[in-house]
Amino acid sequence: MTMELPGAGDQRRSQLLRGVLDVCLLALIAQRPRYGFEFTQALADSGLDLVREGSIYPLLARLERTGLVDSYRAPSASGGAPRKYYRLTDRGRAALAEGRAAWRAFAGPVTGILDRAATTGETTMNTGETTP
Repeated sequence: MTMELPGAGDQRRSQLLRGVLDVCLLALIAQRPRYGFEFTQALADSGLDLVREGSIYPLLARLERTGLVDSYRAPSASGGAPRKYYRLTDRGRAALAEGRAAWRAFAGPVTGILDRAATTGETTMNTGETTP
């Protein structure tokens, strides 16, 4: 049996998230235009509290460079400096639809494997029997 290193769970979550963070941001923008800090809050509220603002901004810049989002400035509700908001473009909506489909095509089989392993592999481990 292997021992998991402290923080290894967070590391795995971070690696998994890295592959879908752009799609998550597009989905959040599809709900409504948002500014930088709102992404971090929305992700944390959804249980993805590993994401920091410092990793959001480079990704937003890349999404903007590739034409998936565009941005505009609007006054801050608190009276501070104007905020940069991001909204989806038509290309961004298409990329979001493709990202959702890709995620479902990937997550479904992985979930199936993990669920089958939980019902068969864990049972045989407890009894000492081997499965063919």
